[in-house]
Amino acid sequence: MFTGIIEEIGVMRRIHKQGQAMVLTIGASLVLEDVKLGDSIAVNGVCLTVIAYDKHTFAVDVMPETYRKTNLNGLQTGARVNLERAMPASGRFGGHIVQGHVDSTAAIRTRTPEENAVVYRLQPANPDVLRYMIPGGSITIDGISLTLVDVTEQTFAVSIIPHTLAQTVLQDKHPGDTVNMECDVLGKYIEKLLQPSAAKGAGSAASRGGLTKNFLAENGFF
Repeated sequence: MFTGIIEEIGVMRRIHKQGQAMVLTIGASLVLEDVKLGDSIAVNGVCLTVIAYDKHTFAVDVMPETYRKTNLNGLQTGARVNLERAMPASGRFGGHIVQGHVDSTAAIRTRTPEENAVVYRLQPANPDVLRYMIPGGSITIDGISLTLVDVTEQTFAVSIIPHTLAQTVLQDKHPGDTVNMECDVLGKYIEKLLQPSAAKGAGSAASRGGLTKNFLAENGFF
């Protein structure tokens, strides 16, 4: 699990591509301080597993599913990426619950300065994810924990403070660029639990896999 607080910007050193599978070798420093084989590191918000490392780089596998669903497929040697190690149990929860499981990519439509901030408006490739967004809620963009400031039927907007802009690859992003996005996992679980059960017969709502109106009524919710 991650929190969406970027620790450093890494640089893509090598990309070995075979069809829709890749091995990425990334230059870094801070995230290598305590790295071990099998550790999870979020790269642009994508949870990846360390398969090799040395004093200056680490390597990760990218499987076809990840290749198709994220912006990692467009990386070139020399590209800069956001990096975050998995959160330790003793760490501060500075952002929100981030799994590193990308829901969709999104295209930046506008980048607008607003006094000390920059407002990005984005359009997700999969518009269905907009149902998980509310103004004031959390969203992850290229691994960065951000607050939604506006949500429409087709787009959403986030406002970026100078520190976040300076410490992440968002400073390099402009209209037309693509980012990874992950919605707040809490909304997805709530939606799943509130779906009427398709199962037939007796048993608790939990055993049938969903909440029903009868279950809610019996337990005082109506």
